[in-house]
Amino acid sequence: MDNTHPSAQPQAGATDARAFGSFAEFYPFYLTEHSDRTCRRLHFAGSTLALLCLAAAAVTRNPWWLLAGLLCGYGFAWVGHFVFEKNKPASFKRPLYSFMGDWVMYKDIWTGKVNI
Repeated sequence: MDNTHPSAQPQAGATDARAFGSFAEFYPFYLTEHSDRTCRRLHFAGSTLALLCLAAAAVTRNPWWLLAGLLCGYGFAWVGHFVFEKNKPASFKRPLYSFMGDWVMYKDIWTGKVNI
């Protein structure tokens, strides 16, 4: 892993996203699923675009921006996983924890805890 969060060590025997009882247990695993820098960059870009689409939806009151935000957020992330990380997104097994992980990692990127 290249300079990601120091707690990004997988728990012993925990390779299935469904094996975690709490988000606090899941997040270090989530980070190991994002060890590729390009994947993290694509997540960051997609999340930023999703936020911009959310803002556009609020300003224009056009709900199509919400769909655009979902497409940006998940589209960029899934390209990162399938093309660069070469794994399946955790959202397929733990959608809520994965969604939460996206935003915690986004914050951690902004605060310098995770490098891109």
